[in-house]
Amino acid sequence: MNDRVTSAMHALPDGEAELTLVVRLPWEDIARLGQEAGRLAAQTRRPVTLDEAVSHRLRSARAAAHAKPAGEQPPAVASAASVSSLPARPPAEQARQAIDRINGTA
Repeated sequence: MNDRVTSAMHALPDGEAELTLVVRLPWEDIARLGQEAGRLAAQTRRPVTLDEAVSHRLRSARAAAHAKPAGEQPPAVASAASVSSLPARPPAEQARQAIDRINGTA
């Protein structure tokens, strides 16, 4: 871990979490993020920061990872049983518990 920066993570009321981190990237990746910010700015018709571009990219990648190809059948019920059967909790509570686990206070 980098001692120069204290990582901060906060649970947000909408059930998401906000975290601050420092990432070392090659200039080529920074340039790609700049291009992503430019595309996003053109779509939203407002200036976009690299932070917003990264967040958008991560959200897009997560949504794409969950997307199913056309015509794919839903998984069988038996396979759903292999997934942890945790009780449903509000998103804000899930975020708080995840943050507590990461911080070692759970």
